[in-house]
Amino acid sequence: MGVGVAGGERTVRAHTGSGRAIGRPRGRTVTRMSSAAVASAVPPLPLWRTSPARVARLVVGLWVFGTGDALLVASQLGNSPWTVFAEGLSLHTPLTIGASTIVISLAIFAIWVPLRVRPGLGTVLNVIVIGIAIDVTLLLVDTPGSLIARGLLLGGGIALIGAGSGLYLGTAHGPGPRDGLMTGLHRATGRPVSLVRGAIEVTALTIGWLLGGTLGIGTVTFALLIGPAVQLGLAADARWRAAASRRQEPLSAPTR
Repeated sequence: MGVGVAGGERTVRAHTGSGRAIGRPRGRTVTRMSSAAVASAVPPLPLWRTSPARVARLVVGLWVFGTGDALLVASQLGNSPWTVFAEGLSLHTPLTIGASTIVISLAIFAIWVPLRVRPGLGTVLNVIVIGIAIDVTLLLVDTPGSLIARGLLLGGGIALIGAGSGLYLGTAHGPGPRDGLMTGLHRATGRPVSLVRGAIEVTALTIGWLLGGTLGIGTVTFALLIGPAVQLGLAADARWRAAASRRQEPLSAPTR
């Protein structure tokens, strides 16, 4: 299956074994391509070679993600699973929650080696930026006394995590430590991604809870809403990039 450009239009041609094109008459052939075929036809963005705009979006996205995670902590209604682990670790060490997040990320990153997961620039910055953002935000935001205000912190935190995920995932700079662990174990074991991800997060959550991390209604709310929040973040980022691309397109002369 090949992809070409003819007459200013992008055409897709499917060929039989004899090489005869299948499609509409008059030389114009259009066939449906599977999503996997489309993905293979478009070269992926490089994990390390980048541009200032991509790096800026990556760092902003990671910082927004870390800020949202800190708001969940400040709400004291229940953390995300990995932050339950980080908070539990911080209670038994001199580390802050953000520093614990960095240490856990480095430990997970080390597990990548036997799993042969390929890191990218986003992997490295994920380890550093999110933890720093968590600590900075927790220095600036106190836990309010009102339950309504704490609920608003929880909702705002989940929304920021979704928006931040859309930004940094859209740059395609490589998976974060936890996502890389998930995909690596998926390839190594052959188990479904959902099962692997669930097992990893339940393990992190259980260890964190046993260490004293905050588990509550906020944790359950996060589990229920984070998927839609990330989906909205990705959609918003895609729309923004499409609009920016249209603004950068040069004007062409009208044709008959």
